[in-house]
Amino acid sequence: MDALILSPILFPLLGLLINVLWGKRMSEQAIGWTASFAVIASFIVSLALFLQLNASGADKALHAVVLPWIAVGSLNVSWGFLVDPLSSVMMLVVTGVGALIHIYSIGYMHGDERFQRFFVYLNLFVASMLVLVMADNFLVMFVGWELVGLCSYLLIGFWFKDIKNAAAGRKAFIANRVGDVGFVLGVMLIFATFGSLNFETVFEAAERREESAVLAASAIALLLFIGATGKSAQIPLFVWLPDAMAGPTPVSALIHAATMVTAGVYMMSRAHALFELAPAVQTLIALIGGATALVAGSSALRQMDIKKVLAYSTISQLGFMVAAAGLGVYVASLFHLVTHAFFKALLFLAAGSVIHALAHGNGHGHSSVDPQDMRAMGGLWRRMPITFASFAVGGLALAGLPPLSGFFSKDEILLAALTYSPVVFALLAATAVFTALYVGRQLVLVFLGAPRSPNAEHAHESPVVMIAPLVVLIVLAAIGGLINLPGGGWLHRWLEPVIKEVAKPLNVVLAAVFTLLALGAIGLAWTLYRDPARAQTEGESALGQFLQQAWRFDALYAALVVKPFYAVSTICAQVIDVGLVDAAVNAVGSAVRWAGARLRQVQTGFVRSYGLIMLVGVVALLAYFVIAR
Repeated sequence: MDALILSPILFPLLGLLINVLWGKRMSEQAIGWTASFAVIASFIVSLALFLQLNASGADKALHAVVLPWIAVGSLNVSWGFLVDPLSSVMMLVVTGVGALIHIYSIGYMHGDERFQRFFVYLNLFVASMLVLVMADNFLVMFVGWELVGLCSYLLIGFWFKDIKNAAAGRKAFIANRVGDVGFVLGVMLIFATFGSLNFETVFEAAERREESAVLAASAIALLLFIGATGKSAQIPLFVWLPDAMAGPTPVSALIHAATMVTAGVYMMSRAHALFELAPAVQTLIALIGGATALVAGSSALRQMDIKKVLAYSTISQLGFMVAAAGLGVYVASLFHLVTHAFFKALLFLAAGSVIHALAHGNGHGHSSVDPQDMRAMGGLWRRMPITFASFAVGGLALAGLPPLSGFFSKDEILLAALTYSPVVFALLAATAVFTALYVGRQLVLVFLGAPRSPNAEHAHESPVVMIAPLVVLIVLAAIGGLINLPGGGWLHRWLEPVIKEVAKPLNVVLAAVFTLLALGAIGLAWTLYRDPARAQTEGESALGQFLQQAWRFDALYAALVVKPFYAVSTICAQVIDVGLVDAAVNAVGSAVRWAGARLRQVQTGFVRSYGLIMLVGVVALLAYFVIAR
């Protein structure tokens, strides 16, 4: 049984190992399919474990302890893994969506000089995320937490020969390390409070509301949430995620849909027993989630890069999930996590299909254009009908139109916000309207109207290996909402052994109002952007530039953190390093050279000189012994 539980992690590691050892002698197809079949096998085993859980009755949990890890005093930690209703859902999402992205990557990355390394990193990413979601204690979770951070650095900066890509990878790495400091301190405080890092022990003590747990809960919850702001891109650490678009598009889909950015939301849901002991921190989390959703959603309205629109959209939707967790509706948060994985992976891969088509327009001898600039697109719905259908379904699901998946999950969060916090509801309601507006804007600029560049004029549908995953994701994005229909759907019942919540029925009035608002926003986008000239000038106003620069958070950090850091670094380099350390080292070297030069004068080459020196030495020794007696 332990081998079966570990198999979802072991299969991607096996695919990685094969490609590392023999990839140089394998074709692109062999490398790509080896990595893809490894993740497909992981999905099949995850599905088998899910079915086994479903048939296990009341005790829905499978444990595997691989080996002891740390035994120091009262700290005893093992490499332990847990498959329960919560982790099984995450495993299916990670491996299922991850497998589709692997297959898509075979076509997208064709011809890349580092094709082998790309699939090694992808396999490692999936294995790392599975370690995170399958851990049965906070320390093993932290190992997966750090590994996905490392993989994101490697993949975001994959095309590192362009300095901007390398800088984006570094930015993601640093922002996540800042959040990870909070996570580590939170884990330390958990051990200091509960004497254990095992989930079962910690959460049972928290549910008993022991006095020590209640006293420490606010600090623990706040520190863990700081970690979540890094991984799940919330204010103030969301700035890394838009720059992560520097990586290949399949990386964007993997990071932003199914893996790394969902880690913080998953962690809060897993540790909900701790967060529920800190209502003030929960309120703060809900407000930060709502504010992040609004800031990112409004910023998406003025982006011209097709992937950056989706990047800010991801931050915004993560704000919905975080706000839901702060409101205490963890099932709704996880429901939106699942549906978001479907429609956002679909949108990123469809965007990759568009980029792939425009980038290869140069094969017809046309002038070079930025294949990600929506101002160079237009008229693609005729030339790329499957890609257009994919983007339309994904976009309308993101906008929350019924009966697509995003309608059900977003409506559940809005209803919770309306019930518990008018301020959070106002933030999320405005964001929902912005979402529909930027979805409509993107659909019009990319697919409708006339082509605005020779590359768009000669674009054509992507190869089958890229289209097939889109078709699967279209179905998931369309019907994914059925897993948790209002009033206590399947997902709510499935997660009940882990998260106990009262399900709420559909609020017909709320759903109707936001459906009409979404339709109105999409109609407004059609009215505004069917003349593409508007998109050319909308970033020239002060408000347009403010939104295009994401409320100038990057400029603020540059002024408050980056520039002072470089100034201090320069001073340290010139004064301390060069002026003190280098000067001291150089002084020692100069002293040795001076002494050597003086001693060199003694080497005259005359025997009489050496005899005189020996005589002086003998006299000195005799004098010493006489005086010493």
